[in-house]
Amino acid sequence: MPHTIDTAGTGPDAVTEEGREGREGREGWVELGSGAELRELLGEPWPIVIEKVHDRLADQDRDIIARSPFCLLATSDSRGNCDVSPRGDAPGFTHVIDSGTLALPDRPGNRRGDSFHNILDNPHAGLLYLIPGSKEVLRVNGRARILSDAPFFDAMTVKGQRPALALVLEIDEIYLHCPASLRRSGVWSPESWQTG
Repeated sequence: MPHTIDTAGTGPDAVTEEGREGREGREGWVELGSGAELRELLGEPWPIVIEKVHDRLADQDRDIIARSPFCLLATSDSRGNCDVSPRGDAPGFTHVIDSGTLALPDRPGNRRGDSFHNILDNPHAGLLYLIPGSKEVLRVNGRARILSDAPFFDAMTVKGQRPALALVLEIDEIYLHCPASLRRSGVWSPESWQTG
């Protein structure tokens, strides 16, 4: 069951002449064609940036996850069609199974299951944890599975509601992001909020 508009006939391998003209005919656009070109423009990453990537939860990671009421879940299907889905509950809603495994309870929602459909197709997933008002942004990448039951489901029960499903992520990479994007965007500054 497709979860969004079916792009199989209009993906990168099946671009129409009209679509090709629209993508390639943009006057003045200069598109990068290789990782080498990208590296030349960006420069080499600072060693400290590379060194802070790890694959097991440290105390600081656990603290952020325990205080976070919100994360974004990124998935894609086997054709590369992407989805980013918000997940949230009371702070600490993510259950830490062990230093290499997290579980997110599925709470009742719109029943589309876009992320779950993608995970059944392609297990690679990413989580981005945010804490309102905090400059901390924690990225966790790994391989996901969907469980319909496990002993730890009891620990994820909220207001008598035991989850019917949980996403379990086996961690491959954890990275604490630089807060520059939050600072530039003013996302936590009430004076920057637009209403109406």
